[in-house]
Amino acid sequence: MTTAFITHSDCLKHETPSGHPEQVARLKHILRAVEDLDLLRIEAPAATKENILSVHPQSHIDLIHSSSPEVGMSQLDGDTHMSPGTVAAAYRAVGGAVCAVDTVISGKAKNAFVAVRPPGHHAETQVPMGFCLFGNVAIAAKHALDFHKLSKVAVIDFDVHHGNGTQDLLWSEPRAFTVTSHQMPLWPGTGRSEERGEFDNILNVPLPPNSDGLYMRSVYQENVFPKVRSFNPDLILLSAGFDAHIDDPLAELEWQVDDFSWITTEVCKLANDCCSSRVVSVLEGGYNLDALAACTKAHIENLIEAK
Repeated sequence: MTTAFITHSDCLKHETPSGHPEQVARLKHILRAVEDLDLLRIEAPAATKENILSVHPQSHIDLIHSSSPEVGMSQLDGDTHMSPGTVAAAYRAVGGAVCAVDTVISGKAKNAFVAVRPPGHHAETQVPMGFCLFGNVAIAAKHALDFHKLSKVAVIDFDVHHGNGTQDLLWSEPRAFTVTSHQMPLWPGTGRSEERGEFDNILNVPLPPNSDGLYMRSVYQENVFPKVRSFNPDLILLSAGFDAHIDDPLAELEWQVDDFSWITTEVCKLANDCCSSRVVSVLEGGYNLDALAACTKAHIENLIEAK
């Protein structure tokens, strides 16, 4: 089986102000970087309202729709903007993550990468924030559990910023074990190790500023992977942020491209042992365009090479 690559041109129509780090160019750089890779290419469908209602209330959906501008841009908070194409892009982002779960669980692909925007891991139950409107990965996790009837799923978020939204959305879901490694201190300020979830189902792994990939590897080997293995999930979902790279402008971790390759390979080994190699990876952050393209390509190449 091959690796699925799921995206949609609507995700290029979510525009942000000039100079904004979460820009259309992010996805364009990724698409160019992977154009020669042998992938099962799938257009992301639009999410259904029922998909989104699995974690967000109707009032949140109403807020997003009512905030959508007919022309120009609207602003949801200090750094979260909407353009006329944003709602369609956000529905493709959720739909792409859900489609990836369907594709992998059905056996059409061994794993999948979802190249979409806006990202999702900061969107809380009723609060869009941090460039994010809907909880893409949390919705995908609920789809795997409720629609496909999987017993357990694990979410591993290696974005440099804490996935406060995913934590909020899955806080009371005992069938989901959510791990987030992130720089601390750093925006949004959540993600202390004491935040453990209603069912001890949250593992936060704060990383100090200026720590490198060797430090990250030791933390994952000693703390993260043993706990995920003990949870024994039926599927592993990745919130794949590439902003821990040393050249990223929004943070201070010092990972290199090889570190993203390493974490991908190790997750795939773990998935091979516990969940029939089923891995779904969804794009989150990464704001140095060249580093983002290089890290994403390496990540996908390791997904392709995984057994």
